[in-house]
Amino acid sequence: MSYKLFIPGPVAVSEKTLRAMAQPMIGHRSSDFVALYQSLQPGLQELFATRDPVYLSTSSAWGVMEGALRNVVRRKVLVCMNGAFSDKWHDVALRCGKAATALRFDWGRPVEPEAVRRKLATGGYDALTLIHNETSCGCMSDLAAIMAVVREFPEVVSIVDTVSSFSALPIPKDELGIDIILTGSQKALALPPGLSIFSVSKRALARAADTPDRGYYFDLLEFQRNHENGMTPSTPVIPLIYALQSKLDDIRTEGLAPRYERHARLNRTVRAWALARGFQLFPEERHGSVTLNCFANNLGYDLAALNKTLKTKHALVIDGGYGKLKGKTFRISNMGDETDTTIADLIASLDSALAETPRLAS
Repeated sequence: MSYKLFIPGPVAVSEKTLRAMAQPMIGHRSSDFVALYQSLQPGLQELFATRDPVYLSTSSAWGVMEGALRNVVRRKVLVCMNGAFSDKWHDVALRCGKAATALRFDWGRPVEPEAVRRKLATGGYDALTLIHNETSCGCMSDLAAIMAVVREFPEVVSIVDTVSSFSALPIPKDELGIDIILTGSQKALALPPGLSIFSVSKRALARAADTPDRGYYFDLLEFQRNHENGMTPSTPVIPLIYALQSKLDDIRTEGLAPRYERHARLNRTVRAWALARGFQLFPEERHGSVTLNCFANNLGYDLAALNKTLKTKHALVIDGGYGKLKGKTFRISNMGDETDTTIADLIASLDSALAETPRLAS
């Protein structure tokens, strides 16, 4: 059965993007690949707002998230946690044998800059991890305010996950002073999963050079050495790189400012629909994501039944809550290639499906 995804990733992939993936294979050590790789750099650097190289990794973003820890943490990392994925980053740090402090906030609450300052001021930290847009609960932290604090501590290398915010709003890497910024292919870029994209400051590369046991697959220095030759350290996922090339063309055609405004507008449309029907946003509205909305299931609908109706009768699905919020919240994505028309169709389907969805006994 074919149905459309309105979950927070992977999201729907356009026919144009799928066709781009069907191009003939080329050798990944050939001049053809070098030309393909190098053709992506201007568009990617514009999206990251950086003069630093942009690397491509055949992995999910988690590979780069773990690899970043292994490359730059020598003493201790401060892990900012306010949802399922940032919580997991703390566990990953410990599994890598790194000393890590958990800076915890309730799910749906943003990371507080002053709390970051208090922790870093105690000393001993040489790295910090942050998820800009915590997908599990639809909460977006104030990245500019947090990075202003981090810049007060020049020994701290920042690692920022922008997996579900990248390309949907401006994230100026160099201006903010982000050392390692990373994203994945399957969110706002609207590509299939399997490719992660990241950029690294010279400061972070210098730290990596002095860090033992950083491994090979995610060694930042290997990425830089290969980048200088227009290549990747290991076999690249060429179909997804063709898809990325096609998507950068789409973004160039649309323009960055219209793209950012479209994501914000569609997000407001979905939010207004839900609030008008009595649902509540799970995070505070001013901290809500612009690429998805996470709503509290305060009206008590059977979300599994709702999604079954949406899938079988309307050929689409939303998300029924992640982790400990499953059944208590639902998430609706507006990221990627969505338009006013597709969101209007989604809302009509939601209204129809809600009309026949039972509410659970309290």
